[in-house]
Amino acid sequence: MMERTKVTLFSRPALALLAVFALTLTSVNAGLAQNRAEFCCEPRGVVLDASVTQPYTRQPSKDALRWADAELKRMTLDEKTGQLISIGINARFLNEESDEFKELRRQVEQNHIGGIILFRGPVYESVHLVNRMQQFAREPLLISADLEAGSGMRFEDATDFPWNMAVGATGNPDYARREGELTAREARALGVQQILAPDADVNNNAANPVINVRSFGEDPAEVARFVAAFIEGAQSAGVIATAKHFPGHGDTATDSHRGLPVINVARTRLDSVELVPFRAAIKAGVGAVMSAHIGLPQIDPTQVSPLKPDSIMRPAYADQQVFTENAVLPGTLSPVITGGLLRRDLGFDGIVVTDALDMSGLTIYFKQDEAGVRAVLAGADMLLKPGDPDAVERGLLEAVKSGRLTEARIEESARKVLAAKYDLGLVKERVTPLELIDRVVSSPEALKLADEVAEHAVTLVRDDAKLLRREDGTGLRPGARIFNLAVTNGEDRFSVANPFVSQLARLGRRADAFVLDYRSSDEEVKNATERAQKADVVIVSMYGRVRSGAANSVGIPAQGARVLNALLQSKKPIVGVSFGNPYLLENFPALQTYVVAYGDMPSLQRAAARALLGQIDITGRLPISLPGLYPRGMGIQLKATQLPLVH
Repeated sequence: MMERTKVTLFSRPALALLAVFALTLTSVNAGLAQNRAEFCCEPRGVVLDASVTQPYTRQPSKDALRWADAELKRMTLDEKTGQLISIGINARFLNEESDEFKELRRQVEQNHIGGIILFRGPVYESVHLVNRMQQFAREPLLISADLEAGSGMRFEDATDFPWNMAVGATGNPDYARREGELTAREARALGVQQILAPDADVNNNAANPVINVRSFGEDPAEVARFVAAFIEGAQSAGVIATAKHFPGHGDTATDSHRGLPVINVARTRLDSVELVPFRAAIKAGVGAVMSAHIGLPQIDPTQVSPLKPDSIMRPAYADQQVFTENAVLPGTLSPVITGGLLRRDLGFDGIVVTDALDMSGLTIYFKQDEAGVRAVLAGADMLLKPGDPDAVERGLLEAVKSGRLTEARIEESARKVLAAKYDLGLVKERVTPLELIDRVVSSPEALKLADEVAEHAVTLVRDDAKLLRREDGTGLRPGARIFNLAVTNGEDRFSVANPFVSQLARLGRRADAFVLDYRSSDEEVKNATERAQKADVVIVSMYGRVRSGAANSVGIPAQGARVLNALLQSKKPIVGVSFGNPYLLENFPALQTYVVAYGDMPSLQRAAARALLGQIDITGRLPISLPGLYPRGMGIQLKATQLPLVH
């Protein structure tokens, strides 16, 4: 084990000193690429100026390849192998003597991991912890994060952009480009160089529990336009964009976090639907593609069987797992799908990233060491979020020693990862300056864009009851008694509806509000029903949101459904607003007024309130169809009426 370098944690008021300290290392680090050995026992890193990042292109520069080859000549086999592994963390404050800090440092220093994927965490603690690991790493770390809906998807108090389907509802791909650019700019300011976005799935299955509003829509050509625009915007601002989930997760009714989805379609169908956005992504120069844990029996019919129960890794995302009958080899591990379909047929020569290796779509059938080996044999370059990083690295090393894998194959992927790090500027600059974060993240420009997209996304699907903009003064008129019933599939009853209700109040409509979730008692259900009956009009705010791995993903709890159905039977005037799953109207077809906001982001909740009260035009159109009810493109267009407000 390398001798520990004595380091000191900084208090938050003094965190900015870290950047000053990093600047003093500039002259020392200038020779890093030429003489790596001299830094074996010293922290490494210099300040990254997020404002001068260069656009990223898939084809590595000559300098990047030259540097990567020089590094590979110096590296041991375990160092090369480590470059393929990216571990996942929920970043928070850690004392350097804590077990978690020591384990993370061990992965960096001893397993020589190539990167870290960040999940939910506070801004400064996340960046500071990554900076510490960058200093310990022999090679710079590639930091990635799922930022499909802006940096706020993984960083607390950062920018929350509307979901992709809301962007698709605007009909304007330029919004996707601008979101991509601003997300990338914030990512670099947060020490993230790879965005695991955009979602290139075509959501043509209304029962999909895991993609849903993460997709731009159900029309392959339209999804392709938005995907390409996001990639162009993101990579122009200096990050690697990652199209996912290849070859397409849109037509699935199983969440791959819980089990193995199977899409039993022919190649002709893939060519006309699922592969269309991925071809566009590759044409747009996307730097990486993420493979999915999905079986395609008509493409690769290789049968797989579940492991013995005591050999299956404990689920990382769900309490229960889904076991698939007649399961076939997941695309992530299939040479036919990754190596043949993606690499050969589509001609993709960039970085292939696996979806998380600890998802049940893999762990039910393969141990972590075997999954890692098979993924590399299939053509993957980055092994994302293994449940047991030690086992994955050990499996790769043993596969090389046994001849199952060649060292040249390991070097092929390590070269791609190293070259990307060079072109991203990480060889010279790997430490992120803390004092730049609040100049870039959650800027007025980003917040304005979020509001603009949201206001153009809100979609009025149905208003048979004419509760919106009624000329006779009924409906949501000033002085009307409004009851807002919020129904959530999360554990956020005390906060979920606050942006919507607060915006209504600012616009002069103080609503009586009540929240139901899966924990609500019969007494609460009764209370909500009685209060709703006393109102002139009821707004039912449905927060049926995508919750990866959750059994109740995209649906609303039975308690809320009971109240809504009772109100529908009583003919109560109801405005239904979906702050998530747009397909909920299928469950309540008697609902006469239905608005879709596509997500619970504050910008979407504020926009929905303004739309209901006539403060903005309603211009959104469904980017998906509601089977048996409305086609794609449906959207009642209404001009703002600027109804008088009561203060």
